[in-house]
Amino acid sequence: MVRNPKRFPRPQARAANDASAAGGSTFGEGSSSVTELYGVAPVLEALRAGRRSIEAITIAEGVRHHRLNELIALARAKGITVRQAPRAALDRATANANHQGVIAKVSAARYTELADLLDRVASLATGDDPPLLVVLDGVEDPRNFGAILRTAECAGVHGVFIPERRAVGLTETVAKASAGALEHLPVTRAGNLTRLIDELKERGVWTVGTSAEAGMDYTAWDWTIPTAVFLGGEGAGLHRLVRERCDALVSIPIRGKIESLNVSVAAGIVLYEALRQRAAQKAPDTATVSAVSRAAKARHS
Repeated sequence: MVRNPKRFPRPQARAANDASAAGGSTFGEGSSSVTELYGVAPVLEALRAGRRSIEAITIAEGVRHHRLNELIALARAKGITVRQAPRAALDRATANANHQGVIAKVSAARYTELADLLDRVASLATGDDPPLLVVLDGVEDPRNFGAILRTAECAGVHGVFIPERRAVGLTETVAKASAGALEHLPVTRAGNLTRLIDELKERGVWTVGTSAEAGMDYTAWDWTIPTAVFLGGEGAGLHRLVRERCDALVSIPIRGKIESLNVSVAAGIVLYEALRQRAAQKAPDTATVSAVSRAAKARHS
């Protein structure tokens, strides 16, 4: 198996003579530009990020949480109204969701413009921090999507791409499941994922799909180079055209009786292998560490 794809010529991207991959609306799902965000972590991260306008925060009477004082202090420092209400009122407002006693009235989550994220990818591809991207091909479960966003943000992913159709968008459930990651991670929509693959290749990014049938283990890929990992939706996996257009396909070993992993779990495994490889590349080699250690000991002897 090949570890370093740099030794092989990149597959030629299709000529850009048709319309570029279409970006989605810059507004979140739904007809209103104002929505409710609930949960301590999502609301706290929205306050920290400052990307969304927050009109007011409601806290359930008698609620206890170790991060609540920080949330209240930050809200008041920003001049945001904080009020209390019976817990039953918050239960009704969220249809008995796990709101943890906190609801914020906020502007809807915005998608990043596709062109803007592609421009950032192009600039990163030639720098010291090569882009690591996630492309989701038809993930429909909002909790899976939110969990992937949470893992992606923690792993240092630079952006997430989703299709315009047949996929979950930026809903309140996604925001809650992401535990605040949505407030920090750019998410954009593309009209055609196969065209998006060409757009990424033209910007120096290698496209790697995950597939149970792939012959290459996910650890064999060189994740230190500019890479976009493609993850298929629940059940169906990657669409055929997407699989065929990717530069490479990788698989995660399965030793048990179940045929596949949950997509959010698969995302975590692959992204943290990428993080491991990138951290190892930046770490000083053993000889350098030993030389520094000997010099330090000599200085104090």
